[in-house]
Amino acid sequence: MFGISDYGAFVAAFVLLLFLPGPGNLALITSTSQGGMRGGLASVLGLLLGDQILLWMTVAGVAALLQSYPHLFMALQWLGAAYLAWLGAKMVLAKPGEGTSIKITPGKYFKETMLITLLNPKAIMFYFAFFPQFIDLEKHQGMTTFVFMAVTIAVLGFLYCFGVVLITHTMAERIRANPKMSAVLQKLAGVCLIGFGLKLAVGK
Repeated sequence: MFGISDYGAFVAAFVLLLFLPGPGNLALITSTSQGGMRGGLASVLGLLLGDQILLWMTVAGVAALLQSYPHLFMALQWLGAAYLAWLGAKMVLAKPGEGTSIKITPGKYFKETMLITLLNPKAIMFYFAFFPQFIDLEKHQGMTTFVFMAVTIAVLGFLYCFGVVLITHTMAERIRANPKMSAVLQKLAGVCLIGFGLKLAVGK
């Protein structure tokens, strides 16, 4: 579909990425807790803009490799698959209490969430590892493929982030840190990432 090798897997993988605990999720929860729905929605826009900037920076590099160095692009796909598996293994083996803590200045939800997203090295590496895996070298349609992938990511990201903000706002007084559940979900996500990495490597 539009030069994407497996659109269903692309959607599933990005949804998994959204659910991974990290600075983005914490920024949404913190902003909503401090600024209500207005602060949460500002944080959503900041996160989505940051994601799109990282995505199109990735597209620029991927497009150059596709056009000039197809063999290097294939090498990037292999390295990306290995990185996803390595990231998953780190999550599985992580010790309790290694979560990320962030601070958001009241009234600066959009700006600071965008910067948190842009300056997150894991997010940068994940996009470079994740994005090329689903590009079909034979059916690739140039900018049409990239735009379709970018729109998919924007829509899924907005739906997820809006859901996080809505739940946080509605249940603010009931939400409490649950280390055991968080650890279980992190390890489960790690296993899924290892599976994705292996599946993508085998499919090359």
